[in-house]
Amino acid sequence: MKQDRENKLIFENLKNLADTIVQMFGRNMEVAIHDFDDLQHSLKYIAGAVTKRREGAPITDLVVKAWRREGESVKNLIGYRSTTKEGRILKCSTSFIRDSKGKVIGVLCINFDVTDLLNSVYDIETLAQTFTNKEVGKSETFATTITETIDALIEQSVAEVGKQPPLMTREEKFKLVGILEEKGAFIIKGGVDNVAVRMGLSKYTIYNYLQKFRASQRANVI
Repeated sequence: MKQDRENKLIFENLKNLADTIVQMFGRNMEVAIHDFDDLQHSLKYIAGAVTKRREGAPITDLVVKAWRREGESVKNLIGYRSTTKEGRILKCSTSFIRDSKGKVIGVLCINFDVTDLLNSVYDIETLAQTFTNKEVGKSETFATTITETIDALIEQSVAEVGKQPPLMTREEKFKLVGILEEKGAFIIKGGVDNVAVRMGLSKYTIYNYLQKFRASQRANVI
């Protein structure tokens, strides 16, 4: 009973902290509090609406994997990248909550939508450019996983379009798929799935864009 009161107090204090953080940073910020007593409905409180979840939602796969792997000694996850179903880019941090005995009882997750900030960076870079060489900016990514290679190709292609996928028109999304095709993103296993997630589209839509782009390329050759 004493432990229940302690945990209740911990979560009540975290709710206040969540509200404070969201009020400080505004509409692009979300703070979610999960209680590990019920992983299927662990979302105990949420401030902000970046991921459009509601209280009672389940725990995320990333948190489950980290907790399962490291147990009570699990470390906080700081500043990692995630993506919403709509393709908006988030900078996230997850802090594991412990009671007075050191037992992990939940997490506090901060999700910051940086999509608009990234678009601002592209705008500033465009204004600051003074070179005319179209080949400037070529670089090589020394990836440790194939996912990192695909991510690098996506980042390069998004930069060429100059706008994050959620804010692109249909024509710009088609252009992005074409650029990715020319860079070889789709010859990599899992390329279509990764691009679909980043663009907030279904993989069938990506296949449709890709088919049309390839057809247009064949027509130009003929």
